[in-house]
Amino acid sequence: MSLKSSYVKFGQFLHLLRVVFFVLLISPPIVSEDLSYTVQEEMKQRYVIGNVAKDLGLDVLKLTGRKARIDDSSKGFVDVHFNTGDLIIAEIIDREKLCGSRQNCILNYELVLENPLELHRISLQIDDINDNAPTFLNKRIAFEIQESAIKGQHFVLDEAHDSDVGVNGVIGYSLQINNHFSLSVHDNKNGRKYAELVLERELDREQQKDIDLILTAFDGGIPQRSGTAVIHISVLDANDNVPVFGQPVYRVVLVENAPLGTEVVTVNAYDADEGANGAVTYEFSHISHSAALLFTIEKLTGQISVNGDIDYEDEKYYEIGIRAKDGSGLASTATIIINVSDVNDNAPNINIKALNNPLPENVIAGTEVAIINVQDKDSGDNRQVQCSIQENVPFKLNKSIKNYFTLLTTGILDREKETNYNITIVATDRGTPPLSSFMTINLTVSDVNDNSPSFVQQFFTAYVTENNKPGSLIGSVTATDPDWRQNGTVMYSLVPSEVNSIPVASFVSVNADTGVIHAVRSFDYEKIRNFKFQVLARDNGSPPLSSNTTVSVFITDENDNSPQILYPAPEEKSLMTEMVPKAALSSSLVSKVIAVDADSGQNAWLSYQIVKSTDPGLFSIGLHSGEIRALRDISEPDSVKQNLVISVKDNGQPPLSATCAVYLLISDNLADVPELKDMTYEESNSNLTFYLIVALVSVSTFFLTFIILIVAVRFCHGRKPRLLFDGAVAIPSAYLSPNYAEVEGAGTLRSSYNYDGYLTTGSRTSDFKFITSYNDNTLTASLKKSPDKPHMVSLLDSFNTLEVR
Repeated sequence: MSLKSSYVKFGQFLHLLRVVFFVLLISPPIVSEDLSYTVQEEMKQRYVIGNVAKDLGLDVLKLTGRKARIDDSSKGFVDVHFNTGDLIIAEIIDREKLCGSRQNCILNYELVLENPLELHRISLQIDDINDNAPTFLNKRIAFEIQESAIKGQHFVLDEAHDSDVGVNGVIGYSLQINNHFSLSVHDNKNGRKYAELVLERELDREQQKDIDLILTAFDGGIPQRSGTAVIHISVLDANDNVPVFGQPVYRVVLVENAPLGTEVVTVNAYDADEGANGAVTYEFSHISHSAALLFTIEKLTGQISVNGDIDYEDEKYYEIGIRAKDGSGLASTATIIINVSDVNDNAPNINIKALNNPLPENVIAGTEVAIINVQDKDSGDNRQVQCSIQENVPFKLNKSIKNYFTLLTTGILDREKETNYNITIVATDRGTPPLSSFMTINLTVSDVNDNSPSFVQQFFTAYVTENNKPGSLIGSVTATDPDWRQNGTVMYSLVPSEVNSIPVASFVSVNADTGVIHAVRSFDYEKIRNFKFQVLARDNGSPPLSSNTTVSVFITDENDNSPQILYPAPEEKSLMTEMVPKAALSSSLVSKVIAVDADSGQNAWLSYQIVKSTDPGLFSIGLHSGEIRALRDISEPDSVKQNLVISVKDNGQPPLSATCAVYLLISDNLADVPELKDMTYEESNSNLTFYLIVALVSVSTFFLTFIILIVAVRFCHGRKPRLLFDGAVAIPSAYLSPNYAEVEGAGTLRSSYNYDGYLTTGSRTSDFKFITSYNDNTLTASLKKSPDKPHMVSLLDSFNTLEVR
């Protein structure tokens, strides 16, 4: 059995063991706080690795509610299907790109659960598959071998590189069958396979100057992969010394971010030969693809320099193989181990994992607002992070689990004072110098209906002129609510009440949106002068809040009422006649006109004026008092009958007026007035009056002489003024005193007279008038005092009535 076949069978055996180990690894793990899974690289997306919900003993239905998520901060290769709890492949994993030549490739994740906050670590082992073939750095390997080389001499060949690890890496080499050389495969101290060319038969430069052989490197994967290189041998004279390195292993510490061209290390190998056989050149014998992009070697000096960006966060360790070869092709190898040291070149990264936005203004102190995760790619103290809030805001940060922080409220929020908060989170590491990063959270405070509508003033006053049109504007009320949207939308309404036992809604209405108040009816100042009602302002919050205000409405007067004359009575109702003594002096009070106006203010200020007079220069009337006085002394030539037309006018705009007639009789005795009947009513008496007169004349024939004598005696003995009333009009005691008084010493009447009139209904057509004088000297009083002649009074009155007519 050939050596290659042995290697193949051995590789297949190892692969079988690996498959069994993989099956055992991917079996369901023991449920614990830390979960471990194993998966092969290059698995397709959405491949199910395991079920974290089942392994952690969690209810799958609660994963979404608790906002479960995978937090890896840098590598998003896996995810959790929250409907099933399955841990699935989110992105195809290439182990070689991820872990390079390291045997163990492990990804660490954190499963975060909220409400309450829980943290579970997930470790994912990435197993290698045979997806890379062995390759040689140099497709052509050249040797110059002295023909004097002895049998059994070894020549070290280039090491093949396979990005895969374990059995999938290089497990052996094979050489094309030839007559001079065989192949010897060995393990170096790092466990990698390398091959040596063994001289089995002496060379004869004269027979064959150049020899080309095919070198094959193969791995142990299934399917097996291989790579080839051409060994070109030039037969030379003997060279019996190989270069020797000063030390087999070079250890170097390289700071990350080292500038391009920085010297890493300079290797040196000594060759005892002279001339071309002792000239040593240097090259990489084994180097990973990523390291080949970062480092270069000077072929003649052996100096290794930085040729790319060294990043501690990408790779912390490099192992490079160096070969020193003399001019004849003899070579030796050494190893360079480069450890990269960390520099604080990464600022912390702030991530908002959960945020309650907007936040109601009525939340209590200690309410959780946000969950913040801070990551720093550096290591050691450079990775330690502190968080704080920059502004003076009612919030604080509490450290939670590991690198998680919780943002909490520290007091009560008020949207009406502050609607938005810009909260700047500052994360600072402990490196030298420290690095910081900032993140601003814009937090909106949502409104709660916590403010009642407020009226701009507690009491409102409105004025409206009487006789207004229904629907006319009275005024408006205004209330404000600092809340937002419907919580701050104010609606107005009337508070149910009554005005004079009438619902206030029958008087006014208020616009629900604007607060404008309109009159529902026309107001009459003479009936109602003011009233009060309340307006309710209510917002549209839930529950709604309200407040009210009192509105006082004052009705202003209009000149819509004419003066009303109380004395003398209007002409169409009765005829009033007053007697003026012939001896009345200038300025004597003759009579008085009494009038009232239902309006108020200047609309009720009355002025009196004589518009027509029998003798214009004889009487005057007080402009505001209504008192009629003599302008001069009464004389004999003055007409006995004086008719005055009085105009009473108010002070409104426009002014309204009323007129009345005052009849004055200048006389000291009724007997001096022969034509007194002309001042009586002109309307005809009824038939009843006519029959009574006829009867009285018949009955009084025998007494006529006696009556005339009695009347003459009475008039002669008592010449005092007497006022004759035709009709029954009594001056109201509230407006006219029963006694006239002298003004400024000028007496109007020498005696005071009071009269009581008794009459039947319809005084204008009554025939009987009983006039009783409070002066006992009058004839009528004497007759009434005679108990045995009661009929004389009636006869006298009937006669007087007949006489007047």
